[in-house]
Amino acid sequence: MAESTPLEDIETGKTSKQCRYFKMKVLAGHQSEDIDQVVQENIDEKSVVFSDQSTSYFDLAKYVEVHITEKSTNHTTAKTLRWVHIAISNAKRTLLGIYHKINGKYLQLYLDEFCYKLNRRYFGEKLFDRLTIAVAGNYWYNNG
Repeated sequence: MAESTPLEDIETGKTSKQCRYFKMKVLAGHQSEDIDQVVQENIDEKSVVFSDQSTSYFDLAKYVEVHITEKSTNHTTAKTLRWVHIAISNAKRTLLGIYHKINGKYLQLYLDEFCYKLNRRYFGEKLFDRLTIAVAGNYWYNNG
């Protein structure tokens, strides 16, 4: 999943061409129940979801405000589903470049690490501060 809504800066009027957050989940097969559960857990019900016309996404309209499906073509790959395809290809290249052999048993852990790094790519100098806050917040939340 990729959050790829173009956002407009109110002050400048420019739209963002960046994709901010990604989430990857290994599913056992393409069962629509698994996909429905992932959508319920991770996507706000007021969201607009764009997907290809896979039959696995049959019930998504129940969980989000709007579900738009498009047939996979060169145009949809380049425009509508662009960030999803970019993230998948970058994940493949990164995992094959680092690990050379990937065990399916640990695939979700590999994807979690890739998404963790990818979602923090714009933090820059604030990365350590954000990590400290996340660790302290999680510690106090779980133990407080």
